[in-house]
Amino acid sequence: MSGTALALVLTAAVLHATWNLAAKGVTGDRVAFIWLYVVTTVVCWGPVAVVWVVARDESPDRWWLLGAAVTAVLHIGYQLVLQRGYAEGDLNLVYPLARGSGPLLTFVVAVALLGQRPGPVAALGVLAVVAGVLLIALGRSHHRVRAGVTWGLLTGATIASYTLWDSLSVNHLGVPPLPYFVLSAALQLPWLTVLLARRREPQPLDEVWRATRRPVLVVGILSPLAYILVLRALQLAPVALVAPARESSIVVGALFGWLVLREPRPARRLVGAAIVLAGIALIALG
Repeated sequence: MSGTALALVLTAAVLHATWNLAAKGVTGDRVAFIWLYVVTTVVCWGPVAVVWVVARDESPDRWWLLGAAVTAVLHIGYQLVLQRGYAEGDLNLVYPLARGSGPLLTFVVAVALLGQRPGPVAALGVLAVVAGVLLIALGRSHHRVRAGVTWGLLTGATIASYTLWDSLSVNHLGVPPLPYFVLSAALQLPWLTVLLARRREPQPLDEVWRATRRPVLVVGILSPLAYILVLRALQLAPVALVAPARESSIVVGALFGWLVLREPRPARRLVGAAIVLAGIALIALG
């Protein structure tokens, strides 16, 4: 992997762990929270995307709409599953399982179906990342942990699906990363609005906004920035390498869980984070 691609991925990882820390602290109406931060994304990043398209004299076509429409549906599933996981388990359980299982599935599909062939050093790095994630995440067996594991793995499956599709969109459909992400966020809003209207025990939006304004802004601004950097990295390096390298965010997440949330078992999780770092180094060398 090139130095530029790796730098983009590592920067995105810090941003990703930061917004997940903000999202973990949210309780109450999860659908309303998601709706609010997606609206924030469109409002904050929409003008930037328009200026970018005009300045570069891009010509949007049907492939932009197709790519964004599919990833919008996949991202809605990811967001709903992730928020349920955070309601059921610790940040340092759900987050590393989601981030670790996602790239493993992505790697397998990229090698088996897309014909990508990372070298043995990079493949060893992928295995190290997964091993580190498992060390961080596993080790307890009570109900809350079992639920967290289940939702973490489901989140990983949604991550693998949108990562593979997004790699196809920015590389083969030719959709630029910035307008692609913003358009996908805009296309999420009709679906999320339907879900918002069908809530069984709705909480007023203004009440949710007052309670979650800070995390809404953090997620709405940092989440797009993090993933736009990843989309650009996907244009510079194979998805089989970019996906696991993103898991450097697990190291930041482990530190957040220990220092900010005071979650248990910090020693084992920090060792797991070190193994993840070693795996990322191998991926970079490969």
